[in-house]
Amino acid sequence: MAEGIKLAKVSIETPGKVLLKEIDDVDLESVVLTSSAVGAPSSKEAFVTDQDHALTVELCRAVGVSKIDAFITNECGGGSIFNGWVPAAILGLSLVDAPCNGRAHPTGLMGSMGLHRIKDYISVQSAVGGNPEIGKHLEAVFKGALESTSSLVRQCAVCAGGLVAVARNPVKASYVKDHGAPGAIRLAFNLGEAMMKVKSSGPQAIASASMDILGGNVITTSRVKDKELVSEGGFDHGKIILEDGHEITFWNEYMTLERKGKRINTFPDLIMTLDAENGIPVTSAEVGEGQKIIVVAASARNLILGEGMRCKELFEPVEKVIGKEIISYLNF
Repeated sequence: MAEGIKLAKVSIETPGKVLLKEIDDVDLESVVLTSSAVGAPSSKEAFVTDQDHALTVELCRAVGVSKIDAFITNECGGGSIFNGWVPAAILGLSLVDAPCNGRAHPTGLMGSMGLHRIKDYISVQSAVGGNPEIGKHLEAVFKGALESTSSLVRQCAVCAGGLVAVARNPVKASYVKDHGAPGAIRLAFNLGEAMMKVKSSGPQAIASASMDILGGNVITTSRVKDKELVSEGGFDHGKIILEDGHEITFWNEYMTLERKGKRINTFPDLIMTLDAENGIPVTSAEVGEGQKIIVVAASARNLILGEGMRCKELFEPVEKVIGKEIISYLNF
């Protein structure tokens, strides 16, 4: 969330104005570029500047993406919902309220709106990041098959110290309208406004307000008994065990919520944790042992999701990483 607030402030302080458009107000023949960030949230060496975000666009142009009319963000995540805002302001282009996905997700393919199913689609992906003071800065651009270029970008994040800014996958706005998540940013605005409105009433009121907007439930309030976290391959994965018997697994994002072995929610349901002391959302990378947290969850059917969440083959890697069934629980 701190990174998201930073990007938001930079974007509104940039001389150019960020113009957020609805998809129906955009020429459907215009070219839209996805702005993203790729990496492991817990990385201690993660380093990306706002100029890095803008440079990703120039790298795409250098390999032939000459016409760019607008940006979309890859997902509605704690920081990532503001991806695209900085280059939009710097370059004077519009930002479209039609993310690739209306919730956060771990892999690039999940945020590619089903483009991996188009056999002749040529992906362009650029990556910039890393701290130059410790010899980690890199700038790269790839052109080719979507899965291959996505893997290369993930490797760039590893080499850069854990995080890179990314621009990728130019498509027409008509494709975004049919395969993205139009309206997801507006929903996020409404969610945040509802939570802020009851902030003075305390953490439980904040949690309840969030679930009123998303049609979900406040599951439990408990302390973290144990947390396992492994960072490898540009991802975080592990699990959080609460004192009251609830267990949450994660692969960057929360994947499963169970109590004493019984499944309660499964990605792409929204499973989220809030600090029980102040009601501020805390991610898988931020939750610590001994911390008292509130767990909330909402069904995927209540979210605005992109095409990547409807491609069951993309959930196979999740099962391998967390060691739990996912696909058999998908019911949307």
